[in-house]
Amino acid sequence: MPLNVIQISQINQEPFVITNSDDSIYPLSPQVSTTLLTSTNGEEILKIRVTLYIDAADKQLPWVEPNPEEIENSLQLYFDYNYQEEKPVSLNVWYMELDYTSDTLTEITSITSFLKDIDPETSKGTKTQV
Repeated sequence: MPLNVIQISQINQEPFVITNSDDSIYPLSPQVSTTLLTSTNGEEILKIRVTLYIDAADKQLPWVEPNPEEIENSLQLYFDYNYQEEKPVSLNVWYMELDYTSDTLTEITSITSFLKDIDPETSKGTKTQV
């Protein structure tokens, strides 16, 4: 079940500074949108667009785990990052575009996405209908 990363880009030039960061809940859930497309050769592709809010202190690119599972008609996506143990005071916003193909693509009814801390003390997820 191929997952193809088309693009990973940082959207902002300067980190977004968070006012009252002690009152905020972290991490922020990924924001996901999807579109079912048909390629010129007739293959169906699930186009997935994701916005991630990552601690500006983390200098690594966020990444998606390459072998997602389909569980009960939901595609499970894990976006890995390395948050510090302290709440961030500023965030970078990342855009990620993915193409997903599968023999069971038309059976997928939702995407469950997780922003997963690689040390896994803090993680956050969301479910998006297809």
